[in-house]
Amino acid sequence: MGFMNTINIVGSGLTAQQTRLDVIAENVTNSQTTRVEEGEGAYRRKMVRFQAVGGRDSFREVMARAAAAGGMVSNSGVNPNAGGVIVTDILEDDSPMKIVYDPTHPDADEEGYLEMPNVDMVKEIADAMAATRAFASNVTAFNTLKSVISSGLEIGR
Repeated sequence: MGFMNTINIVGSGLTAQQTRLDVIAENVTNSQTTRVEEGEGAYRRKMVRFQAVGGRDSFREVMARAAAAGGMVSNSGVNPNAGGVIVTDILEDDSPMKIVYDPTHPDADEEGYLEMPNVDMVKEIADAMAATRAFASNVTAFNTLKSVISSGLEIGR
């Protein structure tokens, strides 16, 4: 696999996890928002949907080709698409809103009940931790690639 393909894969992972962290930050920021701009009630939690992008061959296909070639893997005839991940959608969570009793709130109904966002802070913190770990893993992969490239350049000296 070429170094540029690897950089593209790592970059797509970094971009996807950054988008996920941005959406989580929006959820946390709006966890007390009782009225959205469109006037359709309280803020609804958003979620990010990822999709794997093509890439080369599956691990099984590469291993089969290596076994057939006596351990040598050729890149000839392989799709040059580097693969990676993309964000396909930012979806709204359909879970029910929280209903609280607060007759003093301006958005409360006639009976004093108020619709609050369906944002669960524990879930958001857990998602943020997972996204941060995934982001850090991509940074580690990039730093490892940098080290490999640097070592390869040292061979030529």
